[in-house]
Amino acid sequence: MGNGLIDPFGREISYLRVSVTDRCDLRCFYCMPEHFNDYTVPDHWLSFDEIERVTAAFAALGVSRLRLTGGEPLVRNGLPELATRLAALPGITDLSLSTNANRLAQEAVALKQAGVSRLNVSLDSLQPKRFQRITKGKLDKVMAGLMAAKAAGFAPIKINMVVMQGINDDEVLDMVEFCLEHRFTLRFIETMPMGETGRNARDSYYLSLQTVKARLAEHYNLLPSIMEGGGPAQYYTIGDTGLKIGFITPISQHFCATCNRVRLGVDGTLYLCLGQEHSVALRPLLRAGISDVALQGVIRKALWLKPLEHNFNQTQTQVLRFMSMTGG
Repeated sequence: MGNGLIDPFGREISYLRVSVTDRCDLRCFYCMPEHFNDYTVPDHWLSFDEIERVTAAFAALGVSRLRLTGGEPLVRNGLPELATRLAALPGITDLSLSTNANRLAQEAVALKQAGVSRLNVSLDSLQPKRFQRITKGKLDKVMAGLMAAKAAGFAPIKINMVVMQGINDDEVLDMVEFCLEHRFTLRFIETMPMGETGRNARDSYYLSLQTVKARLAEHYNLLPSIMEGGGPAQYYTIGDTGLKIGFITPISQHFCATCNRVRLGVDGTLYLCLGQEHSVALRPLLRAGISDVALQGVIRKALWLKPLEHNFNQTQTQVLRFMSMTGG
C-alpha cells in the first residue's frame, strides 16, 4: 500500500468513481438531450483490463472505495464480470453501483454475487406518466429492478431524487413514505448545471433543499444523523423510524471541504472535480505501455490539479460536458 493520496488542500482521496459507459437507456431532461448521440466511440472505452489496471493503481495508493457509474452502467455488457474482478483487488473494501434500475431486475442477483454491496438508484417520480415525461422511460421496469435488488439483499439501497420546482417537488412527502415502506435510504439532490441541459434545469427548476428540509420538518421529527459511506449528503433520521434522509446541496451549501473522490471517465479521462474542467488523459498512457509504478506516479501528480471547490455558483465558469460524460 502507498502512503495515501493527498490533494493540495490536505484532503485524503479514498474514493474512485469509475464510469463504464457514457450511454444511457433513459433520457432525463436535466441530464442528456433527448436526441443526443455524440457518444465516446467503443475503441476509446477503457477495456475491463484497463479499468482493472487503473483501479489497482488507485488501490495501491490507498483508495478503498469504488463506485461503478455511467451513463447507465448496466448498458455495458458483462458488468458483473468486471465487478467480480474489481471487488477482488487488494485494498478495495467497498464496491457500489449507481443505476437507474431500468435493467436491474435481470442483473441484481449476479451483481450481488459479484461483490457489489450497495446501490444508488435514481428515481425522480412515483407517478408513471410524470416519470415518463422526466425520463422517457417506464416506471414499472424501475420498480421491478428495485424490488429485485431488495430481494437480492442489497443494503443499503439509496434512492436519489433530484427535486425540481414545479416538476416533482410535490412528491417529496410521497417519496419519504415510499422509502419508509421499503426501508430504503432517501437522498434529495439539487439540480446541477452540468452541460446545457443541466444549466437549463437549474435556471428553470432549481429549488433549494433548505426549502425542502423546512417542508419535511413540518411533518416529521428530523434528527441529525450520519451514515457510513455517506459522501456529500447531510443526513437526518426521521424520528424513531430508522429512515435516513440525505440532502445533497451542491448549490445552496457546497460540500467541497470534505471532498474525498475523483472520477474516471469511460474514455480514461481522470476528472479531478465534478464542477471543474481539471482532468488528465490516462488512456494514451495505458495504450503506450506505461508501467504500474509510472501510472501511480501520474495519478499522484494529477491530484495536484484538484481544485479547492467547484464553481457551480459562478455563471461565468460553466462545465460544458454532460454528467454522463463525467461518470455520475
